[in-house]
Amino acid sequence: MALKDYFKFNDDKTTFIFVGGKGGVGKTSVSAATALWLANQGKKTLIVSTDPAHSLSDSLEVPIGHYPREIKTNLYAVEIDPDEAMAQKQAALEAQKAMSTQDKLMGLDMLTDQLDIASAAPGADEAAAFEIFLTVMTSNEYDVVVFDTAPTGHTLRLLSFPEVMDSWVGKMMTIKAKLGETANKLKNLIPFLDAGDDVQSTEELERTKRQINEAKEVLADSDRTTFKMVVIPEEMSIYESERALEALDKYNITVDSVIVNQVMPDISDCDFCHSRHELQQKRLVLIDQKFRDQNVLQVPLFKDEVKGQEKLLNLAEILYEDKDNDEVQQEAIQL
Repeated sequence: MALKDYFKFNDDKTTFIFVGGKGGVGKTSVSAATALWLANQGKKTLIVSTDPAHSLSDSLEVPIGHYPREIKTNLYAVEIDPDEAMAQKQAALEAQKAMSTQDKLMGLDMLTDQLDIASAAPGADEAAAFEIFLTVMTSNEYDVVVFDTAPTGHTLRLLSFPEVMDSWVGKMMTIKAKLGETANKLKNLIPFLDAGDDVQSTEELERTKRQINEAKEVLADSDRTTFKMVVIPEEMSIYESERALEALDKYNITVDSVIVNQVMPDISDCDFCHSRHELQQKRLVLIDQKFRDQNVLQVPLFKDEVKGQEKLLNLAEILYEDKDNDEVQQEAIQL
């Protein structure tokens, strides 16, 4: 089955595509190529970079900021700025430390425990990424959202965010029940709540909890959310991706394909190239063994760096246009 056949779209609900893998395997190129291809198919597409070391703007060769902006017809992009997200969170924490003595006398000497709860939440970059996910999930403004994720460890923390937040909000509900109106002092520490409103009752926290549960359902819905794993034919990438697939299965997230990037052609008059090709062939056998239940697609190593919309669309044609493998190899050498 061709990779494009795995795309599923709903007329009134956003489709989510996560692209992940070990650092340096080409996740950003695959993500950007995917988003460009979808935009060219007439889908209103948002690409979100959740990697703190952003390279999406470099790949697309356009400036991208902390808020979604249109970069071409049907294509919008955003790079989550972890420093800005962390600064916002730190400001909220500092505001709580500045509470009056009177507040503390009213029973807010529990603040230390509550700040511990806040610090135990996922990092600001994961929090900001998930907040964007929650926003686009509920608004259904886009036909499809492509997540260019951070290396595997960051990504697994992001995808575990709903479980962590579910527990965290539960603890905040307990605190609210104990502290009553004084819990309003903690409102800025609770993601997804409107900062302009007081936390008037447990109903608002319960509404947040329902949103998080809805997000968990969307992530586990294979008709709306899928994950594409990018690997290269090297043992470290293969084994890390194998472990990642096991973790994703625990989160009930559907992996619909494994993209093997940077596959060397066999160039007979180059001893180094031939040796690398032979080694990669052994690793490709291992990939077939490890990911036998996945749709595996090979992408050749290109002569030049794949950046800029023209070259990214060439990559997209390999991914989604069913090009003949011999033709692909020849184009890769020429590019």
